[in-house]
Amino acid sequence: MSEIVTFGETMLRLSPPDQRRLEETAELEVRAAGAESNVAIAAQRLGSASATWTSKLPDSPLGRRVVGELEGYGIDTEVVWSDEGRQGTYYLEHGGKPRGTNVIYDRSDAAVTTAETEEIDTGLIEDADLFFTTGITPALSETLRETTAELLETAAESGTKTAFDCNYRAKLWSPEEADDRLRELFPSIDVLVVAARDARNVLGLEGEARELADELAGTFGFETVIVTRGAEGALAWNDGEVVEQPSYETETLDPIGTGDAFSGAFFARRLEGDDVETALEYAAATAALKRTIPGDIALVTREEVETVVAEDEGGISR
Repeated sequence: MSEIVTFGETMLRLSPPDQRRLEETAELEVRAAGAESNVAIAAQRLGSASATWTSKLPDSPLGRRVVGELEGYGIDTEVVWSDEGRQGTYYLEHGGKPRGTNVIYDRSDAAVTTAETEEIDTGLIEDADLFFTTGITPALSETLRETTAELLETAAESGTKTAFDCNYRAKLWSPEEADDRLRELFPSIDVLVVAARDARNVLGLEGEARELADELAGTFGFETVIVTRGAEGALAWNDGEVVEQPSYETETLDPIGTGDAFSGAFFARRLEGDDVETALEYAAATAALKRTIPGDIALVTREEVETVVAEDEGGISR
């Protein structure tokens, strides 16, 4: 039995080295990349005894490449193998200001878009302490919208705590469509993670982080609401109590996966019995460390996170 089970798409990320342009690079670096698998890995590394990522992949060398890499990070995988559909990929072109970082998705007809509840081992979810998914998953297809809703309902009905990161992606759906679909899922969710900008621009709410959390908790009955604010840190509303956590200073080498690192660390520490304040500290520190690491995955240790929390100076570890 895994303490935490996540469900969603994991792609292969292809990126040119040394901030080169895609149109002129002669090589591409390949890494597994997916919000839900990122969260599972961070949770496993920061405290959870076991974590499982579940999904649907093509039975192909690329699909097997994803599983091989994820299992190498220590999590379990529970995959529905398909003879149809393809392995989703995305291209990431790093660039500093003013160019910025550009993401190009190539995920149409991915095998995961056809995943139905009947194919998923729901027993894993029913036996877990926590089930996690994100707003990326229902944005990928109508089938996944239904499957995501059904899996959240299954978890809620079995007593498994449910956690959800809105994780809005403008390249996948409009704010209006996302607002409608996400609100349909909210009754089955215990813990909601949402960026302040998404609460305003997608869910149509107004106010500062405290007001956003109050309204979401009051309207939908969430047990916990975490509002992230980028460089300004995060705020957690938990059973009426509010905790604020500033961000830690970091040098950004690769920002992709920062939110997943935050969520994975938070859930790991809560599952270990930490209070919300302590879990937020771990989450913010893990997010800061992730920004110094290439790729989508937070390859950090608990000791490194605790060093950041203790506000020790960074530098060379001898």
